[in-house]
Amino acid sequence: MHTPLPTQSPTASLLAAAGSTSPALSNRPSITDYLTDGSLARLVSQLTQMVGVEIELRDARGWLITPAADPSHPWQVLDDGPQRACDPANLYFPLKLSGDTIGSLVIRPGAPTLCEQSREKLAAAVELLANTSAELVGYEAEVRDRMHELQVLHKLGNMISRADSVERILSVALESALDVLGLDAGNIVLFKEDADGVLSQDEADLQHVAWRNLSSEWLRDPRPVSKDREFDKLALKGEIVICDDLTTDPRILLIDRVHTEGLITAINAGLLFQSQPIGVIRLYAKSRRSFTDQDKRLLKSIADQAAVAIEQSRLLRLQQDRAKAQRQMELAIDVQRRMLPRTAPTLPRLDVAAKYTPSLELGGDFYDLFELHGHLGIAIGDVSGKGVAAALLMSSVRASLRAYVQDLYDLDEVVARVNVAMCRDTHEREFSTLWYGVIDPAKLRLTYCSAGHEPPMVVRMPAKNSKRAPKEADIDELGVGGMAVGIDPHQRYQRGVFDLHARDVLLAYTDGIIDARSFANERFGRTRLRQALLAILNSEPDANAARIVELVQWEVRKFAGLKTRFDDETMVVLRVGEKPGA
Repeated sequence: MHTPLPTQSPTASLLAAAGSTSPALSNRPSITDYLTDGSLARLVSQLTQMVGVEIELRDARGWLITPAADPSHPWQVLDDGPQRACDPANLYFPLKLSGDTIGSLVIRPGAPTLCEQSREKLAAAVELLANTSAELVGYEAEVRDRMHELQVLHKLGNMISRADSVERILSVALESALDVLGLDAGNIVLFKEDADGVLSQDEADLQHVAWRNLSSEWLRDPRPVSKDREFDKLALKGEIVICDDLTTDPRILLIDRVHTEGLITAINAGLLFQSQPIGVIRLYAKSRRSFTDQDKRLLKSIADQAAVAIEQSRLLRLQQDRAKAQRQMELAIDVQRRMLPRTAPTLPRLDVAAKYTPSLELGGDFYDLFELHGHLGIAIGDVSGKGVAAALLMSSVRASLRAYVQDLYDLDEVVARVNVAMCRDTHEREFSTLWYGVIDPAKLRLTYCSAGHEPPMVVRMPAKNSKRAPKEADIDELGVGGMAVGIDPHQRYQRGVFDLHARDVLLAYTDGIIDARSFANERFGRTRLRQALLAILNSEPDANAARIVELVQWEVRKFAGLKTRFDDETMVVLRVGEKPGA
């Protein structure tokens, strides 16, 4: 029903309220947002020619929409002025969308008269009306298809979110695909997780995870359905692969197998995550079928969603495994820390301190301090490798050493037995350096044996009343012994003896100290360590063992800066006190 507006039209009201170039108005919906091939504009033009009265199509601003000759732009918008658009004699038929006026059809003043060739004009108008109707129907059908697709994917997403395993996820995806597409059988196969996506000649690289209405013979047969696995290759490139008739398609390798299974049509899609192949979903019909673009799009969406769900499930499993491994690592770290002495033995005139800094959570360095019948035992070692393996090897060396020191007095025999145990229980490339010494606090005599370890340094300090600072000539190194333990079970070791004096300083360390590197890739080295130790004792000649450890570590850190530590760093410092009453 038309609406005569003798005073002011909707177009006039719109123009009066906002103006033809209002930004707010340009953001409002307009009929031009929904025009495609210009059928509606041509229909209005045909009606004008047929009835002899001008009929116009105008947008939300009141501008005139007319057909255009350019096929790429079949309609155009013209601003023909407010006087014509707002003529009170016009009849307006507003075009509404959700209550908003998005345009109007306008009948200009004049009496209708049928023109010549009116039947032909009417036929052209009806054809345009049919085209417009078909466009609206097609749009509605597409909206319905999209809604159906969203409903299917929403349902699939909910089901997948409740699935607790990859097998369940793929079972849900397969059932959804078969039900939505109305197919009879199918299966989903996955590559092994460590596969690189390169297809073998047969299907030995695939794992059948989910299947429906396929025989065990079909599933067990490793031979591919298509020659050279063409279907899989195309699917893993992102294509939807369709075979209209498996019994006649020249790409099919095993026609008799297809006949036996009773399959006619096939459609395949790849499971891809970030372009990486995960597997293939294969669907079959037992009668001839064709597939629409919507079917292909829907299968592609199901495959993509399943691929994402698989990766999320795998990631969750990896996170759980990592959490378990981290917990085990934390327990191992705690055990290793508890192997280190919590406090040093308290013996007359002997002040001992130590510092252990692993490069990883678990390290291969160790030190030990223990009392042996009133004497002080000191051990320091460094096993080959890093991480868990080195930590286990370190525990073995420490346990062997602890087992022998209580029963054997001869240090060379203790180290020899540790060596035999290491050779028996380890591989060829597993070994450990070890330095073990025992100090008699009454005589200040140090007996020691080195098994391939960096020789500890002893600084012979000048007397306290002397004004002389310690120098290079005051440093001795304790390297008597033999090769590292765990290499030669027949290795013989020697022991050395060194008499300590009041105020002397002994520094035992692992190679992580001298192998520390600067940003210029310079090695800290033994020379810098000797110089650092002398400088510390020159500036603080009465520093206790803990202070010396702190200052040596600071010198190494100043040299290396923030550069990553690549090896464990361990040191033990012994400071000999003055004679009682001195």
